[in-house]
Amino acid sequence: MNDPFLGLQNVSSFEVTSKDIVDGALSNVKFMSGDLGIEGGQDISPEISWSDAPNTTKSFVVTLYDPDAPTGSGFWHWAVLNISASVSELPQDAGNKSNSKLPSGAIQLPNDARVKKYIGAAPPKGHGVHHYFLTVWALDIDKVENPEDSTPAFLGFNMFGHVLAYGVLNFEVEVK
Repeated sequence: MNDPFLGLQNVSSFEVTSKDIVDGALSNVKFMSGDLGIEGGQDISPEISWSDAPNTTKSFVVTLYDPDAPTGSGFWHWAVLNISASVSELPQDAGNKSNSKLPSGAIQLPNDARVKKYIGAAPPKGHGVHHYFLTVWALDIDKVENPEDSTPAFLGFNMFGHVLAYGVLNFEVEVK
């Protein structure tokens, strides 16, 4: 499995919660990907909130990653950068294509489907359980200098040395 936290040493963690992710599972199929063929999927991003990030945090990044996707490198479903340190939550559907629910100054990158929005979970039928990492990254910089058309993997490269702490919500999805 690809490890999105490999190499992060001496980094603390903080609390991340969601009303839409319960006991390691999505609470509704609407958070899965209709765009990628899941019946009932609406590609609506779940509500997410966080607390107890380091006091020295200057900005946040939110990502959703599936290391089990059959690609050799996993699949980045969502990446939002340059979220102000004063923000502690994203509402449900913050990942919509219009960016209308994102905080001021936040930027959505194209995901691995090359669309600037949230793409929900969509493991291939019969591929087994996929593990998803919805991560909030606390950074020591106000803004990640990252091209707005780049990939979430490149974002990771540009922010890696600036991570103060992170919080993760894990969930699993299997399509039989």
